[in-house]
Amino acid sequence: MKSLFANERGVRLTKPNRIIGTRPLVTAGYENTGVAEYIGNLKQKTFPKNVITIDMFGNTFYRDYEFSADDNILVLTSLIGKLSKEMQLYFSSSINKAVTEKYSYGKQFRQGSFNETFIKIPIYSDGAIAFDYMEDYIKELEAERIKELEAYLVATGLNDYVLNAEEEKVLADFRNNNIEFRDFAYKDLFDHIVQGRRLKKDDQIAGNLPFVMSGTTNSGIVGNIGNDTRIFPKNSLTIDIFGSVFYRNYRYGMGDDTGAYWNEKNELSKFTMLYFGTAIGKTLAGKYDYGHKLRSSKTLNFTIKLPVKSDKQPDYEFINHYICSIEKLVIKGVVEWKDKQIKATKDIVQKDK
Repeated sequence: MKSLFANERGVRLTKPNRIIGTRPLVTAGYENTGVAEYIGNLKQKTFPKNVITIDMFGNTFYRDYEFSADDNILVLTSLIGKLSKEMQLYFSSSINKAVTEKYSYGKQFRQGSFNETFIKIPIYSDGAIAFDYMEDYIKELEAERIKELEAYLVATGLNDYVLNAEEEKVLADFRNNNIEFRDFAYKDLFDHIVQGRRLKKDDQIAGNLPFVMSGTTNSGIVGNIGNDTRIFPKNSLTIDIFGSVFYRNYRYGMGDDTGAYWNEKNELSKFTMLYFGTAIGKTLAGKYDYGHKLRSSKTLNFTIKLPVKSDKQPDYEFINHYICSIEKLVIKGVVEWKDKQIKATKDIVQKDK
């Protein structure tokens, strides 16, 4: 790679010295493409957009925005002329394929690793790099994915993103602070609050039941098991020892570092559970870690704020309409992006037919 890219290491910035701002800070990790948070440190180096980053684990991403990076990141800039977004995506994919699963805490990707890494790229018979092939290949791939997305939205009914009158009113009431909120304890919202049971990795048998443990990667699912273990119901929430909250619309098993929450007597709708999960996640964020673990038995009297009716009870109708409205707004953004991308790539698709 050293003949294709120059590289520069990011600059260390410890968490206590980070100032909240709007510039992405890239650190080691796969989740959220390595963006840990957004900073406003004026003296911290800012890298340009249209570059590639590789972290100490070998995770490789293309960046189409300006950012800062810590010292576990190598930032790659082209030595072979200006590269388009599509070319950079092709290169980043090739790099990722060459280094994936080769690096870890014990063997980190550093400068020496960069110098020793070789990637495969298309070339012409005269040895010149086939830039136009890379660009067209990525554009065609994007066009195919967009067509698949369009078909999925139609098949699932998610292409309907028009807000009805009730949903418009709910959003307006929320924006104008016309909703009354009240605190409710977890124990009053869920008639089941249950901690999972320990099942060591070595004892797990391959099967079809998703098994949930602590962590955010893959929403905490570490694999599928076939053990004779307690099965928790779909339409429930899980909260792990770090305060990470996920909604589960499927049955699952669970380790002892995670608790399950659901209401059997008064089954709540999917939209209500999603609202609860978001509200709970917001109150727990950043409060728990390995030194201060959260257990479900400690949460019985924890509270979240919910919109209420005139009788001061949760307004589940409002909650349902509100989450449905948010879902439609998100779908609208996806559909509009999809339509824009289809129009932008139409010429490429037609040319290759």
